[in-house]
Amino acid sequence: MAKKGKKAKLPLSDEEQLLLFQQKLLAEEEMAKKKERLLSQFLKDKLAKEEHNSALNLNKINTQWRTVLREVKTRELHKDIEILSQTFERVVDCKDSVIKSLAKDLTEAEEQYAHALRSHLHSIDQLLALQRRRLHLLEESYNMELEALTKEFETERKTIIDQHEKEIRYLQDVFMAMEQNYIDSEYESKLEFQSMWDDLKNKNLEEKHFLRLQLENIVEDLWRRFQEALKNYTDATEDQKIAFETLKVKDEKSSKEIETQMKKIQRLQDSIIILKSKIMMHNRESEDQNQYIRKDKELVLAQLRKLKAQRTQARELSQENLVKLTLESNATLKALRKIVDKGEKILKLAEICRKFETEEEKVLPFYSTVLTPEEQKEIEEIYPEELTEELTKVIVNYKGMENFWKRYNKVKLEQLSLQHRHAQLSEINRKLREMLKQYLDGISVSDEVLSHLNPLFIINHRSNLPQPLSTPTTQPGDKPPPATYNIIEAAHVISHIL
Repeated sequence: MAKKGKKAKLPLSDEEQLLLFQQKLLAEEEMAKKKERLLSQFLKDKLAKEEHNSALNLNKINTQWRTVLREVKTRELHKDIEILSQTFERVVDCKDSVIKSLAKDLTEAEEQYAHALRSHLHSIDQLLALQRRRLHLLEESYNMELEALTKEFETERKTIIDQHEKEIRYLQDVFMAMEQNYIDSEYESKLEFQSMWDDLKNKNLEEKHFLRLQLENIVEDLWRRFQEALKNYTDATEDQKIAFETLKVKDEKSSKEIETQMKKIQRLQDSIIILKSKIMMHNRESEDQNQYIRKDKELVLAQLRKLKAQRTQARELSQENLVKLTLESNATLKALRKIVDKGEKILKLAEICRKFETEEEKVLPFYSTVLTPEEQKEIEEIYPEELTEELTKVIVNYKGMENFWKRYNKVKLEQLSLQHRHAQLSEINRKLREMLKQYLDGISVSDEVLSHLNPLFIINHRSNLPQPLSTPTTQPGDKPPPATYNIIEAAHVISHIL
């Protein structure tokens, strides 16, 4: 036992004490961290539970509040529906009576329309028969004039063609005669030229023979002299003999060529002179003949051009007349077709407008002027206009259109009044739509409605409208004044609208 006590009481070293102290500090830090984690987890759980409970409570409050609002709104809507049903029944009864009266008027109007349509169709048939007769007469006159013009054109065409054929034959005969004369003259000139050429050839041969004899005698004399000189020269100059012989051969050749060329030139010059003289003679004769032929040709061409111009002018005139006739006939037919189409359109429009006429318009289709005599005098003073002959003619021509312009002006005034009434009704419709939109905004609950001012949206006896400032006269003990509401019955609104 003494040994054990001794072992327990042994003192710890400094290092061991530091280790124990560090272990204690680490254990304390871990405990503090565990406590913080547990605390944060507890707080998070508590916050989630509180949020869940607040959301549930808010949903319960909203559902209860919506049920209350729906009950109030259903009561109000039931009352409004009862009022609207009563007013609707009244309006339906009024409309039924109006429909019955209109049905009676419609039957009467249909009977009057049938009677007017029969008379109108009878008058249209008469007008169409008259127009067909007129068109038939115009067509017959047009065909007669066209046949007369075609006959005249054919006769003129035949005469012009016959005359043209005669002139062509005459010109062909003249051309053949001129061609025959030219062939004869050409044959004669060729014969004369051949005879002259033979004479010249014979003369040239004779002269050539004579010149040859003379030249041979001269050459023989020269040859003798040359032989003597050659002997002397050979004795004196034996060295240059070879060169001289070569030059001699060349001289002979050149002399022969010169002689032949000179003879040719002489002959050619003589023949040229003779031929020039003959050519001049032939040119003069041919020029005279050509001038005479040219004059005849120009005269014939001028006559031919005149005849062609006359023929083209006649063709152009006849073609222009035919074109004018065809264009005028087509224009008249188109104009008549347009008039007929316009008349048919006017009659169709009159039939359509007849359906929309009232009883007063059917009985009195042309109303008298609405202006008083004083107003008419004022208009005449404002627009003074002197009547001239042309103006009176125009007025007389358009006097039958006065009733038409009266009815047209009446329809125009009614159109303007209907447009004005349409504008008024559209404005009323716009106002009613705005009222209906306000009403529907008050009924429904949405983000857009809640963002705007709404007097029907009340929570805890408070609306989202700005409250007026309290007056200094009110005291805290006094009772608040009762709230006033503007209520408009639907029956009152519908009565004013209808």
